Amino acid sequence: MSVWLPSAPCTPRACVDARASLAAVPLAVLRLAAVVTLLLVGILLIPLGARIPSSAVSRWSRWIVRASGVRVRISGAAAPPAGGLLLVANHVSWLDIPLLAAVRPARMLAKSEIRRWPVAGWLTARSGALFIDRDRIRALPGTVARIAEALAAGDAVVAFPEGSTWCGRAQGHFRRAVFQAALDAGAPVQPVSVRYRLLDGGASTAPAFVGDDALLTSVWRVVSARGLVADVDVRPVLGPGRPRDRRALARAAEIGVTDAHDLATCAAGIHVGGTSAPAGTIRVPRPVPVGRRTPAMLRGRTYSS
Repeated sequence: MSVWLPSAPCTPRACVDARASLAAVPLAVLRLAAVVTLLLVGILLIPLGARIPSSAVSRWSRWIVRASGVRVRISGAAAPPAGGLLLVANHVSWLDIPLLAAVRPARMLAKSEIRRWPVAGWLTARSGALFIDRDRIRALPGTVARIAEALAAGDAVVAFPEGSTWCGRAQGHFRRAVFQAALDAGAPVQPVSVRYRLLDGGASTAPAFVGDDALLTSVWRVVSARGLVADVDVRPVLGPGRPRDRRALARAAEIGVTDAHDLATCAAGIHVGGTSAPAGTIRVPRPVPVGRRTPAMLRGRTYSS
């Protein structure tokens, strides 16, 4: 393990709230079967490649999360722009990956260890992911160059600049390297905030995949939980070359994600749902920060999933 490798203090024992009962087992088994079925469908469709519409990939990604028993709420800025785009987000769970794909299908920047994950590792590799060897700092310039090439070719790339998962109660700092790729390619950056909570508004760490947690243990914890909601807040795009250096660009993206977290915390007492809403719908008015009155931020949105 390299001393420069990003790490978080979060561990399953100290940070993860895992409340489950024997009564939850039958439903959890059904959810797990649904997730596996959707993964198999995805594997079967991989040979079609680019012929699959991006909208279909987004729906499939959202279904993965919904099949796990987690409701999805996507809010914020307008749809991500077409062409080369670097999407960056805070990192809490393996669920972050399909959630970001639901925002916009993209090539994922993944740690090389993911290749060894059962099923998911093979699926990630076949999806066109870019892998980074985090133990070899000398390989970093080559990885940045490959990301820049993908962005310049018009691909979207998803990265988690914290370099490690956090439990959701705290957040790490965004590392700068991946933002150099966006600057080199002249590609915009879109920050995305991912938070997990319960239906009553309280934060939940059950989806967190931290420390020495095993993937299957984390998956079982999610499918056996009740009332989980994933809040995905798409922040405004940071245009190409603004800011002009990677340090400032990383900081601007980090602030965008942190601001979204602060707004979500302030809105924790907002009533969720409503008697007139259809089943499976979550309606949350979008809180508006003082002094910022862009049309995209003034709109509340309702998504069914």
